[in-house]
Amino acid sequence: MQRNFILTPIIFCLIVFQSLAQKPNENYQYHIHTATSPLTIDGVADDIAWSATETAKDFFMITPMDTSFSRAQTDVKMCYDKNNLYILVINYKPIKGSIIVESLKRDFAFGKNDNFLLFMDTFDDKTNGFSFGANAAGAPWDGQQGDGGTVDLSWDNKWVSSVKNDDDKWVWEAAIPFKSIRYKPGITRWGINFSRQDLTISEKSSWAPVPRQFPSASLAYTGVLVWDVPPPNPGPNISVIPYFATRLTKDHQKDTPTKYKPTVGGDVKIGLTPSLNLDLTVNPDFSQVDVDVQQTNLDRFELFFPERRQFFLENADLFANFGYATIRPFFSRRIGLGVPIQFGARMSGKINKNWRIGVLDVQTGSPDSLTPRNNYAVFALQRQLLARSNVRFIFVNKDATNYSLDRHGSANRYNRNIGAEFNLASSKNLWTGKVMFLKSFTPGKSSDDFTHAADLKFTKANFSWQWQHEYVGKNYNAEVGYVPNAVRLGYYKISPNVAYLFFVKSPKIISHGPKLISNVYWDKKFDLSDREFILSYNLNFINRATVAVWGSSNYVRLLRPFDPTNLGVGTLPTGSEHNWKAAGFDIVSGPQNRLTYAASGIFGGYYQNGHRNNLRAELGYRVQPYVAITMAGNYNDIRLPEPWKRTQLWLVGPRVDVTFTNSLFFTTFMQYNNQADNINLNARLQWRYKPASDLFIVYTDNYLPENFRVKNRAIVLKFTYWWNL
Repeated sequence: MQRNFILTPIIFCLIVFQSLAQKPNENYQYHIHTATSPLTIDGVADDIAWSATETAKDFFMITPMDTSFSRAQTDVKMCYDKNNLYILVINYKPIKGSIIVESLKRDFAFGKNDNFLLFMDTFDDKTNGFSFGANAAGAPWDGQQGDGGTVDLSWDNKWVSSVKNDDDKWVWEAAIPFKSIRYKPGITRWGINFSRQDLTISEKSSWAPVPRQFPSASLAYTGVLVWDVPPPNPGPNISVIPYFATRLTKDHQKDTPTKYKPTVGGDVKIGLTPSLNLDLTVNPDFSQVDVDVQQTNLDRFELFFPERRQFFLENADLFANFGYATIRPFFSRRIGLGVPIQFGARMSGKINKNWRIGVLDVQTGSPDSLTPRNNYAVFALQRQLLARSNVRFIFVNKDATNYSLDRHGSANRYNRNIGAEFNLASSKNLWTGKVMFLKSFTPGKSSDDFTHAADLKFTKANFSWQWQHEYVGKNYNAEVGYVPNAVRLGYYKISPNVAYLFFVKSPKIISHGPKLISNVYWDKKFDLSDREFILSYNLNFINRATVAVWGSSNYVRLLRPFDPTNLGVGTLPTGSEHNWKAAGFDIVSGPQNRLTYAASGIFGGYYQNGHRNNLRAELGYRVQPYVAITMAGNYNDIRLPEPWKRTQLWLVGPRVDVTFTNSLFFTTFMQYNNQADNINLNARLQWRYKPASDLFIVYTDNYLPENFRVKNRAIVLKFTYWWNL
């Protein structure tokens, strides 16, 4: 025991030392100067201004190995004027005449395209930033970065780019308005890195070297963009984004008359400072947002679907990333769930280099007298510590503004959450972790209404381990959050895991190794309620293909009745115990071929001494760069005693993405889900007639599978315009 007391402070001191260490790629510097003449964004490197700029080149390989220079030559040039930041990239082709892209789809899948990406840490805090780029056919990419490098591609803004291809190279040229990004005024150093992926030689590379275990988007490993003078102040930064939409809907099951509903509303974006933004919305409409892909639900807990609505996305990490994947005090999709959003305001961004702030207030309406109108208010504050760590505070309030005990007695008059967390990230990202505390306030629940969780993770190229533990009180309540495990009515959890990779010299395999994952839950009396162990062995191929085989052992003691098919056939009783073992595999093909595939399987036991076989597969084919076709299927064969007997669940459907140009897109997909007894058809045509301005036509149908009778149908026409004042 005494030895542990000695080791603990030593480990802590080592981690703090890592957190205070110098920026790893400080010596990689690009000096940017004012453009000497006007530039035309056409993907042709013939503007005179480019001849007076520096060239960043000699990229380092990240994958398959990070010990040499890249085989793909890349030249990058940058300059600016009072309105825009300009970038020119010449991507020389290792195999002449060849590129690999999925389509011209905006915000493409990174791993399936030859691409070039720019990562900018505009506050030089190694935590938050912006990403812009394109694939080799010209499809644009833009996203906001948070938590040290994750890229949120739902973020969208106004900028222009162009790509030109010839036999030897593809050239990307872009102009990024200073008004479209946030940055600290007065500073002359930004973090920056350039990332190139060339699938023809299965290689990913970057200008400032990044260890292979981390994504090229990692802001811990950016170089330095050195400005000759501080970037220009963008001046008044106000954007008005009105929309007009009209919707035709018909409920065929109730045989109601066709409803016609025109809608007008919009957003306003106001740059309070170059680093602090105010978003306002009135009567927002989200009809153009991608429909959620359905999932077969065999879980005892709620499924998670990500936020895609634009109003909630800028600086979303301030609000949404507080906590863990299954302990979130704030989940924006709770707002406007089945009710209209009347108006909202959102201020977020940087106060200075060390402080970030987020304030959100949204008012929802009510479709009937039994549903209260709610006001949602969130306050978030973040303080940078050490090199890349931070401490965060959050307050979440949901208040029924017209609460009446007679009409709304089944709903709580209010629900509040307050919390704090410390996020650890060492300078080289080897150590990461979190410590978090949350407390809720709900009428009638005044004890055991808090939660605590913590984790610590160490990551190197060949070895990683993580420890995580959680406690959620039986009365903890996050009505505006996402805490699916809270239905356990209070629990303790530990989740240790460890993985190791052997790197080998082989023409096909780059690495292989085992991974052990465990999740153990106890109830409030420290009696075991759930236990899961998964041991897998993973193979990683040079062409990006992966194969994994695994075995698992499971134990569940039900804390409430549960139907293992989620079809309402019958329920297993509270307190019943279930043990089973299972095995499975996961296979993902390399992305180079036009025909790609992914497959996985689960074979083994299930609840009530039953048996479950599950097969999932996805087959994709591309006619580059215009068409990407995907066929996905998920089949479950569940065998249980009476009353369930044999249950077969199917979730299948094709998806077709047609990109006529990089501004005209058509997407359609169909989903057959016999668990939900539904066939869904969704088709969307998008014309981006100007940067960040769109015309949408969206068609949606839901059918009964047994006779293809229409349940309901909707057609939406929506027009948006981005107007900079």
